Amino acid sequence: MTFADTEEEEPEIEQASDPSVIIKNAVTTKDLSVYFNKRPAIENINIKIKRNSVTAIIGPSGCGKSTFLRSLNMMHDMTPKAQVFGEIFIHGENIMDFNTVDLRKKVGMVFQKPNPFPTMSIYENVTAGFRLNGIGSRKEHDIIVEKNLVSAGLWDEVRDRLKTPALSLSGGQQQRLCIARTIAVNPEIILMDEPTSALDPVSSSKIEELIYNLKKDYTIVIVTHNMQQAARVSDQTAFFYTGRLVEISKTRKMFTNPKEILTEEYVTGKFG
Repeated sequence: MTFADTEEEEPEIEQASDPSVIIKNAVTTKDLSVYFNKRPAIENINIKIKRNSVTAIIGPSGCGKSTFLRSLNMMHDMTPKAQVFGEIFIHGENIMDFNTVDLRKKVGMVFQKPNPFPTMSIYENVTAGFRLNGIGSRKEHDIIVEKNLVSAGLWDEVRDRLKTPALSLSGGQQQRLCIARTIAVNPEIILMDEPTSALDPVSSSKIEELIYNLKKDYTIVIVTHNMQQAARVSDQTAFFYTGRLVEISKTRKMFTNPKEILTEEYVTGKFG
């Protein structure tokens, strides 16, 4: 079995400190490995993700997709006995140069199940990051709420009930509210961990349309089990298996002419 990281050249890191360099890659990982209780979850992952693109991470359950995703904003810092090795660069800057608060402003996260703040209204959810830090006036908050609910495709549905509890929304609306909350703080990258797995087909379709529209302003990395979804929304796809990167390529090529036999077997449904 041949894995992509054994074939590719080492990732060339664009240095953000050099003003002559135009940073083309939003994310670059170099020999990234994550261990839990000294057991590898992912090993030697070398990936480049271009700016303003959607990258789908696919693979069977337990292959390391979510582990990879969560490493991009240091979420493993909250897991006891987790160890992260290698390097991760966000727009040419090593994430170890950031504190976690600043990093998570740059790299937002949308989870599998909608998680709006349950005691807050729709309005308060969108402005939570600003109010907790005492930033902005009420007028500024009004602008932020409308702008980001419009971007999340939710404004027309909730504009007349912004003071109602966030939990009064449907599941799909709650997930779009969580996306609005995420983009309100102006991240550069949005990580999505199976954002439609708990939603009905209509709500899922709205999220997919939103992902497509958001990539003009953000770089999006999405973990998905849904092959059709990966084919619909992503520009490139990375296939993980047993904690290793098997192949990464343009999505069309991945699904029509993959380089690795293992990839072909997975995308055609022979296992998974």
